[in-house]
Amino acid sequence: MSEKFVLNETSYFGKGAREELATEIKNRGFKKVFLVSDKSLVEAGVTAKVEEVLNNAGIPYDLYDEIKPNPTIKNVLDGVDACKKSKADLIVAVGGGSSIDTAKGISIVMTNPERADIKSLNGASNTVNRGMPLIAMPTTAGTAAEVTINYVITDEDAKIKMVCVDPNDIPILAIVDSELMASMPKSLAAATGMDALTHAVEGYITKAHNDMSDMFHMQAIKMIFKYLPAAVNDKDPVAVEKMGMAQYIAGMGFSNVGLGIVHSMAHQLGAVYDTPHGIANAMLLPTVMRFNGENKETAGRFREILVNIGRPDAEHLNDQDVINTFVWMISELSKAVGITTTIKDYGAKEEDFEMLAEKAMNDPCKPGNPREVTKEDFIELYRRAM
Repeated sequence: MSEKFVLNETSYFGKGAREELATEIKNRGFKKVFLVSDKSLVEAGVTAKVEEVLNNAGIPYDLYDEIKPNPTIKNVLDGVDACKKSKADLIVAVGGGSSIDTAKGISIVMTNPERADIKSLNGASNTVNRGMPLIAMPTTAGTAAEVTINYVITDEDAKIKMVCVDPNDIPILAIVDSELMASMPKSLAAATGMDALTHAVEGYITKAHNDMSDMFHMQAIKMIFKYLPAAVNDKDPVAVEKMGMAQYIAGMGFSNVGLGIVHSMAHQLGAVYDTPHGIANAMLLPTVMRFNGENKETAGRFREILVNIGRPDAEHLNDQDVINTFVWMISELSKAVGITTTIKDYGAKEEDFEMLAEKAMNDPCKPGNPREVTKEDFIELYRRAM
């Protein structure tokens, strides 16, 4: 059976990489930019660093910044209206997953107007046309939205996060500039870093994993364990740059092989309680990995990870000790970057668990989990995560 692997066309990395934006826009023949960002980045002066590049090159643009941290259908539709009025021929997204995901939704609807309900884009999409050209410039080291075929939009009416999977949304260019990431507050750097770790770990153990995805995910895991604490706690410029690379590498992998039930559960916390996605993943990852480790093959994958992150003795540990050690190392990394909360701290209530579990059962990430899971399992996992 053949295996399909989709990657974006071109990427730039490193301090000051944003300066390449103007040259790329001109070389590709684009005339006007629809700039998508969020108000917090605008107010913090981060978006201005990209605007300066456009202004210096004489490239006209219109700014759209009406985006929530968990972007909604309305954010996308308002963006589509603004994009049409702008008459731009290129979208440039500056921000974390919220900005880039919103930009992807706008991009798809601009060239596939029959999908303007947005809800029909949920899951594996069958859009006909490639989205409006999009350049993605991440400001967080976590989601890897700049290199994936996925975007997540909240349906506020149904209180669910729609995971839209569509090769037609992949950006034509990614610019990963560590200077845009350096201004992240510690809490956001920690949350997005743990999001990247969740992507890499779930991608490494997912049912669809293959030799190429394993290569990406293992490298990302090693880099995140090595560099995340210094990137968060010390704002070490080398560590920040390495985290930008690590989350991108993880994105190349999971975009092609999928994720698992950490994301199935985290999506519901975000949709119902507006829990930040990276925090939700960090809180759930140890609990779910202990559950998944009861699958013997998955315990073997944990052993491989441990050997590669400084625990060569894992070769000689029994499966239960491997699980315990791996879960402990994840928990310690989370604590090291200041994430010590539980889902209860973000408003989760036991009376909601059945509802959350029902939604998680229908989440597009669930089928990739290495261990089969029931609604009752989800309820118990939410309970353990309290």
